[in-house]
Amino acid sequence: MNIKRSIVLRVRVVFILVALAACAIPYKIAVVQLKEGEKWRAKAEQVNFQYREVPATRGNIYATDGSLLATSLPFYRVAIDPTMAKEAKFKSGIDSLSRLLSGFYKDKSATAYKRMIQDARVDKKRFLILNRKQIGYQDMQKMTSWPIFREGRLGGGVIFEKVEKRYRPFNSLASRTVGFLNEDQYGAGIEYSFNNYLKGKDGKALFQRLSGGSWKPMFDADDIKPENGYDVFTTLDVNIQDVAETALRRQLTDRNAAFGSVIVMEVKTGHVKAMSNLQRNKSGVGYSESYNYAVGDIGSTEPGSTFKLLSMLALLEENKVSLNEKIETGNGAHRFYNQTMYDAKNGGFGTITIREAFEKSSNVAISKLVDMHFGSSPSKFMAYVQKAGLSEPFGLQLAGEGKPFFKKPGSKTWYGTSLPWISIGYESKLNPIHTLAFYNAVANNGVMMKPMFVKAVGRGNTLVETYQPEVVRERIASEKTIKQLQELLEGVVLRGTAKNILNEDYRIAGKTGTAQKIINGKYTETYYTSFAGYFPADRPKYSMIVVIDSPNGFAAYGGDVSAPVFKEIADRIFALDMELNPVDQSKIFQAENLGSKLPYISAGKGEELQEIFDELKISAKSPTTEDWVKTETVAEKVNLKINDTEKPVVPDVSGMPLRDALFILENKGLKVNYNGKGRVQVQSLTPGTPLTPNATINLVLG
Repeated sequence: MNIKRSIVLRVRVVFILVALAACAIPYKIAVVQLKEGEKWRAKAEQVNFQYREVPATRGNIYATDGSLLATSLPFYRVAIDPTMAKEAKFKSGIDSLSRLLSGFYKDKSATAYKRMIQDARVDKKRFLILNRKQIGYQDMQKMTSWPIFREGRLGGGVIFEKVEKRYRPFNSLASRTVGFLNEDQYGAGIEYSFNNYLKGKDGKALFQRLSGGSWKPMFDADDIKPENGYDVFTTLDVNIQDVAETALRRQLTDRNAAFGSVIVMEVKTGHVKAMSNLQRNKSGVGYSESYNYAVGDIGSTEPGSTFKLLSMLALLEENKVSLNEKIETGNGAHRFYNQTMYDAKNGGFGTITIREAFEKSSNVAISKLVDMHFGSSPSKFMAYVQKAGLSEPFGLQLAGEGKPFFKKPGSKTWYGTSLPWISIGYESKLNPIHTLAFYNAVANNGVMMKPMFVKAVGRGNTLVETYQPEVVRERIASEKTIKQLQELLEGVVLRGTAKNILNEDYRIAGKTGTAQKIINGKYTETYYTSFAGYFPADRPKYSMIVVIDSPNGFAAYGGDVSAPVFKEIADRIFALDMELNPVDQSKIFQAENLGSKLPYISAGKGEELQEIFDELKISAKSPTTEDWVKTETVAEKVNLKINDTEKPVVPDVSGMPLRDALFILENKGLKVNYNGKGRVQVQSLTPGTPLTPNATINLVLG
């Protein structure tokens, strides 16, 4: 009996619990709906709608003449909300739109596009990517006139998702100096160093999450528009940069060298006009920029004989020597403690003057002099290194500057042989830009300028930052010493190791450098060659350094490898720079080859010249009246020949009036500067050479 009652009680408890649970479920649902509904609706909305960042348009990077070095171009991915168009508009436009999409993308038939859009409309899909191929701005503008698309985003549902890509009009020109920025916000060059200005301020916009994880942009009153980045205005000159890269690449290729660098700097301001760093590609074929050897740590190396200029500065400042006194170099070998110093010339130079020792780059002479006068007080010599601004980084505008390295007297690594070896550019490390700044200071009468790459930052006509030329050292040596150093550098080109680059048009001053490279802890027969200097020597405007690492072939010294590159670049700059290369106006109107009374009209439009010659009753016949022509005079007759200006090269506009020259050159995409009046007498870009987009050409008229 008791057992039966126990079972009945248990059954009743179960029924009560079930009844209570049945009541609790609706109650809980009511609580969720009424009391917690707002909370969960907000969470659902947060999941499906989200304010996301809208990237700002990155600022431009300009060369000193206004040429674009880097800019952001807009590209678009085309999508559609097929539910937005009204039924009548959709039906009347879908066939035409499908044909246009098929013809443009050429990946699907018109029928396939139509079916895809119609199916998405039936399924009420709010976001359909029509094609993942990105299109340019012009194509986007063209698409806005297509059926359905022409109704816009709200009326037709078209969505152009903007994607910006960094574009360089000059391709790889100055690529490492202009630099890059990757997705992790790491990079190099100006793009990285000035990223805080260039990147702008991102905005925010409302996006809706769709199936598949994609996000559709929505219109919302609370959207925050992005602020575009500031533009950066550099000191670089595209013409000089092009000349520098071309000359460097040619020599690297000819010598099958490992890498090379060129820096061209303006003497008075420290403005870097060109900087090229080319390294042999991993494939072993060709050269490209992958590291800034001119500035970075890896580029810091033993400078070799270019450092002898600092040794001469110290000796002259201490009044230890005079340039005409003699020094014995013997057979080209001299013992310092347990090591022997050698000259590059077999058999040595014998007894020579100190001036000759520098011009011929005698290791024995320079190291003997420094050891003789500073051996007992090496700290005094090293103080001149510091005074010359060579012991510390400059704090350049580009990130990643290498730090100079010099041993300290009294340290564990300082030996009796340290000073003689340091005096000729060993047991120390400098990067090329430090060496160039030192030579630039000598050219600038002792004032050392900080190398600069950027002049200003701004947007439109408003500048937010300007960078003035900065003096690093007011004077690295006395006026007397600087004049003597200038004489020595000119002597190297007149009589010494760089006499192969002597020319009649202007004077070059500089010093060759050749340093043996250390491989696996030992000096080898592989060389780091260089030439540092400035020009014109009598009125310095530009300084330059050329370094070429591990050149192959016979005579792999600085005078044979780097100096010719220096001259090639300097020759082109001298020809381009009207301030350095003024035209002799007295020669402009000489026309001895034109016969006794023929007028000097050398080029123009065929039809116009023919009319002039007919009016003057001069025998001349143009092959065509439609083309540009050049004149050729023979005795009392004038022959007119077609001047082909249609080829994709720099055209020949010599002899043309300014109006005609401007028409031809600007149609080629060139920027034109001109001086004088009359017809073109001189053009800075050589006719027939390859065109560089947005390059500047200088014309002299007379």
